[in-house]
Amino acid sequence: MDPVLDRYARRPTPRYTSYPTAPHFQTGFAEDRYRRWLSELPPSDPVSLYLHVPFCRQMCWYCGCNMKLASKDGPVGDYAKVLRKEVALTADALPGRMTISHLHWGGGTPTALSPDDLQLLMEDVRAWWDFAPDAEIAIESDPRTLTAEMAARIGKLGFTRASFGVQEFDSRVQQAINRVQPPDMVQRSVQDLRGAGVSGINFDLIYGLPHQTVETLIETVKLSAAMRPDRVALFGYAHVPWMAKNQRMIDEAILPGAKERAAKAEAAAEALIAEGYVAIGLDHFALPDDALAVAAQEGQLRRNFQGYTTDRAETLLGLGATSIGRSPSGYVQNITETGAWSRAVSDGHLPVAKGLPFVQDDR
Repeated sequence: MDPVLDRYARRPTPRYTSYPTAPHFQTGFAEDRYRRWLSELPPSDPVSLYLHVPFCRQMCWYCGCNMKLASKDGPVGDYAKVLRKEVALTADALPGRMTISHLHWGGGTPTALSPDDLQLLMEDVRAWWDFAPDAEIAIESDPRTLTAEMAARIGKLGFTRASFGVQEFDSRVQQAINRVQPPDMVQRSVQDLRGAGVSGINFDLIYGLPHQTVETLIETVKLSAAMRPDRVALFGYAHVPWMAKNQRMIDEAILPGAKERAAKAEAAAEALIAEGYVAIGLDHFALPDDALAVAAQEGQLRRNFQGYTTDRAETLLGLGATSIGRSPSGYVQNITETGAWSRAVSDGHLPVAKGLPFVQDDR
């Protein structure tokens, strides 16, 4: 490895999905200020919507997200009811009925919701907003818990894209990260969604996992490419056990060093390109005819909190505990703890906790 790259590769840094990055957001951000930002939006401009579901049915040791393990349906159903209230509160704070250009369900695992709760929430969204004719409607899913019923409902609700956390197919690696999902399980979920009319499929892969080798990662790329996802994100594992307690289940002694991580990232990127994917930005790949690859080629690529995107909306409305939004005026982040978030929404408040007004240099 280049010595300069080696030196900087060892530095821990915040996620680069925002500028300034999330650690710069100010606490105690006033709800009134956010309401003013929303009221000043041009009604004719499109907006994006992000809905966050922090629940997962199974725990993954590598996960660094703000998530809650849900072994029962009750807490997830209760969360959905409050999220419906936040949908109405947010829409009511806008200057009028606006149009959605992109909608993304993230988590956690949004498909931890029941099919009926997902439908009720989507019906609420459609009651308050219009959708652009070419709007992308996307949802993240876990192939270990995605049921055929939910896949069919996702298709009926008009979703156009689904994302899967594949991470790595090697069984030893999967055991080490507590995410066991053989290729045929992922293949079945992909087929169920495509059969339901969801044409766009995304895979997430991770390098830097315990027991992972260049060979196992390349084999994962080949198995993934055989399922022909339209887009692949290649992320580096961030080991932060002081923040994500579940990561303490991973033995640090079997994690690769910086040079090994770099070798894996490079090998996986080369393998994806060999399989016909186009490299996009820092960590994304897409088939040449995918809209993301076309946007990159035409210089129209953008980035938001979900990664690289074709979405040109200047406003991203984040709903749900811990979600982050953006307007032309600045960033906002919702309350992280689900109980406090729920109480704020139930009391009729937009549940913002942090924010950052843009200055000209940010813009």
